[in-house]
Amino acid sequence: MAEQAGQQATGIKRGYSDQRDSFPSLPLVIPGGIALSDYEKAEALADNLDTQFQPVSDPSVTAVIEMIDMALRSYFLSPDSEPQLTTPDEVHEAIRDLKVSKAPGPNGIPNRALKHLPKRAVSLLAHIFNVVLRTHHFPQTWKHARVISILKLGKYPALPSSYWPISLLDTIRKSFEKILLARVLYV
Repeated sequence: MAEQAGQQATGIKRGYSDQRDSFPSLPLVIPGGIALSDYEKAEALADNLDTQFQPVSDPSVTAVIEMIDMALRSYFLSPDSEPQLTTPDEVHEAIRDLKVSKAPGPNGIPNRALKHLPKRAVSLLAHIFNVVLRTHHFPQTWKHARVISILKLGKYPALPSSYWPISLLDTIRKSFEKILLARVLYV
């Protein structure tokens, strides 16, 4: 798990500055010595997160997940569950509401670029969203996040525990989820 998290840790940002994905210039102090390279720093941050976040082993959580899974399966198998499809206007509205100051997710497409998409591209996005709604298949690429670490204010930057992780999600995915949430909340 630490190796996977280390591979996902693509950068460090100090505070709320606008620095691009860069690790701190200072080495990180780790139990076995000092992490100097970007890879060693990513591993140190991943190991620190691994100690903080453990899988949930509470049986009640497993029961809730199984209950939700069963409810979703019955919904999708029901003939009444024809999804309400989206329109290019609805996709355009979801994109219009995006904040340009937000960092891009794994695909690297900034919100500013999405806001300038031509009508044809917005129509194609609506088509993609409708395929997802019809097939009930969430694209694998939308399941990834770009993880960065941000230095906690007032903390010593040489310690891996001084950073918290932020997951940057694909904006196209978030636009789809916004449209889907509106359907779930107002059905």
